[in-house]
Amino acid sequence: MIDLLGKRYYFFAFSLLLIIPGFVVILMWGFPLAVDFTGGTMMEIEFDSGIAPQPAEIVLLYEDMGIDDILAQTSGDARINAKSSVLDEETRAEVVARIEDAFDTTVTVLRFDSVGPTIGQEVTSRALIAILVAALAVMVYITWAFRGIENSFRYGVCAIIAMFHDVAVLISLAALGGHYLGWQIDALFLTSLLTVIGFSVQDKIVVFDRVRENSAIYRRLNYETLVNHSIIQTLQRSINTQLMTVEFMLLALVLLGGVTLRAFSVTLLVGLFMGTYSSIFIAAPTLVAWENQEWRNWFKRGAKQASA
Repeated sequence: MIDLLGKRYYFFAFSLLLIIPGFVVILMWGFPLAVDFTGGTMMEIEFDSGIAPQPAEIVLLYEDMGIDDILAQTSGDARINAKSSVLDEETRAEVVARIEDAFDTTVTVLRFDSVGPTIGQEVTSRALIAILVAALAVMVYITWAFRGIENSFRYGVCAIIAMFHDVAVLISLAALGGHYLGWQIDALFLTSLLTVIGFSVQDKIVVFDRVRENSAIYRRLNYETLVNHSIIQTLQRSINTQLMTVEFMLLALVLLGGVTLRAFSVTLLVGLFMGTYSSIFIAAPTLVAWENQEWRNWFKRGAKQASA
């Protein structure tokens, strides 16, 4: 039988390699928040010529007008989405006129929305509250559902640890995408984040439920061996369900869904994969490490190696 749990510290190290770079980017350059949270204007324009200019040209035009914090993206062959600081109607008309003069074409404004930072702050606070309430509810539910086995609360705590692991990976991905690919964190990111949390918790309950069932069948097995056996039993189900029902569809959306949905699609693709990954390689190994109380030997082991 494959000894997955024997390599658990490699899995922990791999997760840190995924998380740390993004948080370093956040500390150095900040989080790439969109106008949904910082306040600003989103304008979608369609070029009657049928061909949109390069987004960089639109950015330069905005900057020449003294408009900062501009992000432009193509949305189809003839459309541009431009997000910037708050614009009034007069400035909007001036922007449209300059675009028509610069590219010798007429344009149609399909969307012109402005939002203040207060709305973004309210959405963010409610999303955080939703995450915390969900975490508490999951921990209470798992503790109650697993009450027939010893230390049932550990299963709930480990599920929450793995859930926050998935959130940290997505935050790191968003920070890296914002810095290197021009992504911005908008309401769609929160939607994908909450979706991933729901999927992540579900998968962890499946793995832990198999551990609970095997605890009654293999009473004499060492706990680490028992959990490892349970993981192997659920591994094929997790991989098949993930690939056949979710990942292929999201991969198609990433490749064919267009620029405006790409960040959202990639976030879901990575997030749902990490939900399965953390169920097998983070939640269950954390449970075993807790059962063995391995943290007591971490520094002792380092001290012994140093003295040797």
